[in-house]
Amino acid sequence: MRKTLAAVAAAVIAGFSSLALAGTPLSVAATPVPHADILKLIEPDLKAAGYDLKVVEFSDYVSPNLALDAGEVDANYYQHLPFLNASVAARKLKVVPVKPIHILPMAAYSKKVKNVAKLRKGATVTIPNDPSNGGRALLLLEDAGLIKLRPNIGVKATVLDIVSNPRKLRIREVEAAQVPRTLDDVDLAVVNSNYAIGVGLNPVKDSIYLESKTSPYAVVVATLKGHEADAKVQALVKALTSAKVRKFMIEQYKGSVVPVF
Repeated sequence: MRKTLAAVAAAVIAGFSSLALAGTPLSVAATPVPHADILKLIEPDLKAAGYDLKVVEFSDYVSPNLALDAGEVDANYYQHLPFLNASVAARKLKVVPVKPIHILPMAAYSKKVKNVAKLRKGATVTIPNDPSNGGRALLLLEDAGLIKLRPNIGVKATVLDIVSNPRKLRIREVEAAQVPRTLDDVDLAVVNSNYAIGVGLNPVKDSIYLESKTSPYAVVVATLKGHEADAKVQALVKALTSAKVRKFMIEQYKGSVVPVF
């Protein structure tokens, strides 16, 4: 009997101990590179702060916002502010930005030429097909002197806003994650850096044209409206803006990921 009671007591104590050791759940939606990698880096820091991080990976740009809006995750970390704003407007989402973390420079890559000035007439160019990244790619092409857009159109630019295309470039819109895979078949591909990194491309070393350093496209931590000040969200922001993360971004990605904190 005494042995039985002792066993029960030990089990109860073990149960309480495991509960005491369990942290507050914190789930974050992210695309794989570099966002999920950076989140995994800070997992021990969040654990020490009392949070059990769960990274939910998505390969597309739409699902992380839908998951957040549905309350399936506490936050997401993968998108720049213009994309977030466009998504919220288009889908009437309850998602808001909390803190900018880094910039992923967009760049143009080619296996056919070493300089954008050498692009042939009628060259095929692929760009992302979502509105904000498509507009961003068109602004890059304009900055490179390849096209001219309607004045003051800015990040809302679409192919319909091209007012001058002296090289008669054939611009194909492709799902952002697939743009790097078109490189063998086209003359030029304008790629988001997270997808470039994923296929071994570095925008600083491998591109033939790099987006301006004054880019407004900072990637943000986002959460549901009204939850910006939640302790778990603020703990995530604190961990992501640490000196450890800044050092990792600079040393690991060598210009592909630029911290803004």
